[in-house]
Amino acid sequence: MDGPNPMRVILVVGCTQTGMLDGLSAAGNAPELLQHTPAADAEIVEYGRPICAPVTPVSPTGCPTPAVITRAVREMIDFDLLVVDAGLAADTAAPTLALGGRPGTDIREPIAVPNASALFKRARSLGRAQPDDAITIGESIPGGTTTALGVMTALGEPYGVSSSLPTNPVERKRNVVAMGLERSNIGPGDTAPDPLAAIRLMGDPVIAVVSGIVVGARETGARVTLAGGTQMLAVAAVIRHLGRTDELALATTRYVHEDETVDLESSAASLGLCLSVTDPGFERTDHQGLSAYHRGVGKEGVGMGGALRLATRNGVTMADVRDRTVTCYERLIDDQGP
Repeated sequence: MDGPNPMRVILVVGCTQTGMLDGLSAAGNAPELLQHTPAADAEIVEYGRPICAPVTPVSPTGCPTPAVITRAVREMIDFDLLVVDAGLAADTAAPTLALGGRPGTDIREPIAVPNASALFKRARSLGRAQPDDAITIGESIPGGTTTALGVMTALGEPYGVSSSLPTNPVERKRNVVAMGLERSNIGPGDTAPDPLAAIRLMGDPVIAVVSGIVVGARETGARVTLAGGTQMLAVAAVIRHLGRTDELALATTRYVHEDETVDLESSAASLGLCLSVTDPGFERTDHQGLSAYHRGVGKEGVGMGGALRLATRNGVTMADVRDRTVTCYERLIDDQGP
């Protein structure tokens, strides 16, 4: 095919100290390795396995990172990949474009992302520079649903968030957000006129960068699909509070859509998002790790929903996705050795 590949996925990776709080994330099976998860996710999507990262991200119950599914789709349709470092806490061997970000602090501190405005501005320039007329944007940041709840609460938006855990620790997240608002000396809705302040006080660097890329890409007329779950609702809320009414799509999985703690359809409609839900049907496989998705583990992340949407639009069946995902997973396990 001549010219730029129209199937470009931008994966924004970063970290936040909020993700280290007990009981908030399933993005790893050991707290001390959690901050390596985004670096490992980028390596898996790029190379099919971790290279430098000392961990293959799995949940405490053995559910593999969604990066494995995104990698499986990439092997079948060969989409272009750009990994953007919004603020990693650990090095990655995946080629990345760094925007000068640092890991976010615990949102219970007064300032969560000190350089949120600068990150947004650089990401906006990056979005404008994309050569494609359509991009899909995914993310990887442990604890990201809690920071997303923080941003939406600061903006005065009532939307809930999902979880990578089977039982969503909603009250734990709300308590963390309440403490963050108090430490930042703001109340719900106080930052509605200044959404970048919401990120600075209660968010994470990934939300700042994804929001900037979206705005920049839309300014050049590119179609944008937000690939993910409720973290992308926070991105959409930021964009709407910036006064933008751009047409945006949200591509997610059945597992987020069926989360009873979130009304995803009404939230997406309220934010003017065209919602696309894909069911990979992992309950149809006897693979123990993948069947955990059907039990509510993982649900989404690392662009999984967007990758599945791209697969469908390119004639790939979910049966083929499941088979290739098992192959990718077994390759990871074989690489780990005894």
